[in-house]
Amino acid sequence: MKRTALIPYALVATLGLVGPSLAKEDKPGPDWMTAEQVNQRLMDAGYSSITELEADDGHWEGEGVKNGVKMEFHVDPKTGAITKEKPDKD
Repeated sequence: MKRTALIPYALVATLGLVGPSLAKEDKPGPDWMTAEQVNQRLMDAGYSSITELEADDGHWEGEGVKNGVKMEFHVDPKTGAITKEKPDKD
């Protein structure tokens, strides 16, 4: 096979690797609670401030302060239940 014939294959392979890194940020689904509703649920659960809240990998994810400790959390997008929380080590 000629080298010039390999160029299109190399280009396709390269674009295939670059494509996923150009994917857009996750967005809330149509049946998700709004960010404002989730923020209220977090405040009701003891958070004194929410510093970051975004849709990511099928859930709400963010950071906030609870009992004076900076925390990372995940929230179920349909129920508003906190599914994961841990102290932020950053």
